[in-house]
Parts: sequence; C-alpha cells; structure tokens
Amino acid sequence: MAKLTVRDLDVHGKRVFVRVDYNVPLEEKDGEMVVTDATRIEATLPTLRLLIEKGAKLILAAHCGRPKGQRVPAMSLRPAAAKLADLIGVPVNFVDDCIGEKVEKVVANMVPGSIVLLENVRFYAEEEKNDPGFAEKLARVAEVYVNDAFGSAHRAHASTEGVARLVARRGGQCAAGLLMEKELQFLGDELDNPARPFVVILGGAKVSDKIKVIDRLLEKADAILIGGAMAYTFRLAQGRKTGASLVEPDKVDTANAALAKAKARHVKFLLPTDDVIAEPVKTDKLDKKGKPIVEWQQARTNASPDVPEGAAGLDIGPATVAAYAKAIAEAKTILWNGPMGMFENKQFAAGTNAVAKAVAETTTKGAKSIIGGGDSVKALNKSGLGGQVTFMSTGGGASLEFLEGLELPGVAALTDRK
Repeated sequence: MAKLTVRDLDVHGKRVFVRVDYNVPLEEKDGEMVVTDATRIEATLPTLRLLIEKGAKLILAAHCGRPKGQRVPAMSLRPAAAKLADLIGVPVNFVDDCIGEKVEKVVANMVPGSIVLLENVRFYAEEEKNDPGFAEKLARVAEVYVNDAFGSAHRAHASTEGVARLVARRGGQCAAGLLMEKELQFLGDELDNPARPFVVILGGAKVSDKIKVIDRLLEKADAILIGGAMAYTFRLAQGRKTGASLVEPDKVDTANAALAKAKARHVKFLLPTDDVIAEPVKTDKLDKKGKPIVEWQQARTNASPDVPEGAAGLDIGPATVAAYAKAIAEAKTILWNGPMGMFENKQFAAGTNAVAKAVAETTTKGAKSIIGGGDSVKALNKSGLGGQVTFMSTGGGASLEFLEGLELPGVAALTDRK
C-alpha cells in the first residue's frame, strides 16, 4: 500500500521531526571541518522547502560516520548545518546534542519555518540498538515524523523506525519525504513493470553481495551484464583460470545456479570476454583504514578468458565494452548497480566510464535509466554524466535490499495512505 508523503500533511505550526541522510564526507580545512560533497544535503532541499512553505517547525536528525556510541568531534554534524544554511538560504540552528533539556529548550522557542539540526544520533550507542528509551527521548519534541533518508531506511534504528512508531502510537502522522517518495517510485514502481528491453548492469566485488538481487532481477530482465570482480567467480564456475583476481570459490554453485536460471528464462547473461589485468605489488604504505596499499604493475588488456597466474583482473576490456554498449543502446529501461572494475584507479576506470557514457547516451534517446546508488553514482558524477540519467539513488545497502524485495523498516513504519 502507498505511504503518506509530505504532500499529504497539514503541518502549520507543528513540530516535524525529519530524518535526513547527512552522512556526508568531511575534511579539515584551515583548522575546521567542512563538507566536501553536499549531494546528500542538496537532495533533501525539496522536502525541507515544502515543509517551510507549509509553516512547519523543522527538527532534523541524522548520523555521520560510525562513531560507535562515542562523541567523535570529527563526525559532528555542525559543518552540515553550515552547508545546509548556505544552500537553503535560511538560518539553521545547530544543537550539539540530539536529546535532553538543551534540545527541548531550543525547540520550544522555534517559530513556523525555522530549522534546527540535531547532533549526530550515533553519538549514542542506543541509536543503532533502536533502544525504546532513547527513541522516546528523541520523539519528545516530535508531533509529526517525516523520513527522507532512504539510505538509512534498511536499518531499524531509533531515528529511522523507533521514533516513527512512537509518533504513530500517539496519533501523529508518519510520512515519506519527497526524496524517499522518488526512491520508492523509481526502485519500486518503475521496475515492477519496466519498458522493454530491460537491461540490468551489475558490478562490484562479490557475487554474495548481489546474488539475491540477481535472482530477483532474472525474473524481470531481458539482459544482465556482469562486471567488476564478481565476474571472476562466474568465470571460475565456468572452469576458467582467474589468477590472482578476487574470487569467492565457495559461491561457484551459486553462480552456476544463476547461469542456469538465466538460460531457463531466456535472459541474456553477458560476462566479460576480455579484461584489463595487472600484477599486484605489496608496499609498506597503509591507507586511511590502516590496510596495506597494493600497487599495480604491467597493466594490459587480456583477450583470453583465462587470467595468467600472478595477475588480477581489474576492469572489463575493450571487446566487452563494445558488447555491453551495444546491449545498453537497445534498452528502454536500464538499472545499473556497481562499477565494472577498480574505477578509483585511472588505469582501471575505462570500462566503468564507457558504461556510464553508454547509459547517458541511451537515456538522451528516450530510455529510462535508474542508478542503484553507491559507486555507480560516484562513477557517473566523476565522469560528469550524473545529470544525464533519469534517477540516481541515494541508497547503497538500502537500494540493494529494496531491489531484493525486502521490506525496509524505515519505510514499513510510515503511515499507509488510505
């Protein structure tokens, strides 16, 4: 059943608790933390502007990073408040807590059309545990609940699910924001009955991450194009040599089952016929997460279906690019989730960039293109083609779970439209 949206609400003078996704990248510049990519903040502006027009008092809640229940200054939402104020053109009152007397005092002095942004809800461990007592403290200032954070809707946390349940129990309305509404429309309604041919492009590292999506989409798609490291588990299933490529030997049976289902349902299931390979060389350097940095040498195109010993496949090759571009050009509906290779490295970005270009070009000719969040969105934005597709999801894990057909707790908690 369809959910209530902000369009349906009468919120004049009411305190509206809005869960937003401000999990944005932050960097220190000139001694203070600043937002380096405001895409997620910009995505909430239509909802916030509509609520302001309706005379609501906006209380925004969000998380940033993984502070694990600790107060981590580098993960404060204060920079997000400053960026939001710049973008929306009205003052944003930042409160350095998300529950308690300080929050309640600030909210008590709000006037219609004003905005308050609360501090990172994950500074409390109770948030991710969906602790009822913590949810009650958050909900104390809420008369109406709006969820516009699709990227967090697959989590049953206090701010995404607990507060909504409490507001509903008190007789308050719980609605989807305009961004959430759009996500549900494109990832749900539009893909339930897609214009054909319906072409799905799936990449990323692991078959295990995408197998449920593959299984569900095999019932809808006309063609599925596979890229990224997950392609090598399929190659292994076909008896090919994969060298030092990332593979999941324990998922070979799963890959074979997907290939068999595609054949039975007459779905074109395209795997790379060539790739770009290189030899890994360990270094003494560590990345930001403390993991060893691997450098890649002797990058070259490999036309064989087998990867030489000691080399790893890191991108699709030119023949595969041509085949995938041809399949994409024939599509009327396109769903893309996951890069074709290690696109963060320029040596291995050509395949992902070519797919991005093909998707954008096909969209300009009338196809509908839906980008399922995460690295695919990054790749499109990096290549400057983000504005040339129909819809880019803000959810990574949420997009995948929704495409799998799972019920998202943050959506289930919203009020059904009667």
